[in-house]
Amino acid sequence: VTTVEFVVTSLMDIFDHDYEEAGKITKAVHEEGAAIVAVLPFEIAEHKGGEVVLLARANNFPLMVKIEPEA
Repeated sequence: VTTVEFVVTSLMDIFDHDYEEAGKITKAVHEEGAAIVAVLPFEIAEHKGGEVVLLARANNFPLMVKIEPEA
């Protein structure tokens, strides 16, 4: 289990969401299993996704990030 606090903080620190938006995204992930966090160029998405996963692992959280092309 990954804590709500960790997810919200990661969304704010790494993806520059404000507290309210980070909370909405976190709720969507909790309820639906996934959410769009940002639409970014691939290289930036890959970097930020990797940053979140490394931070999660360093804190013993199983958080996963999936990068998909924009539909």
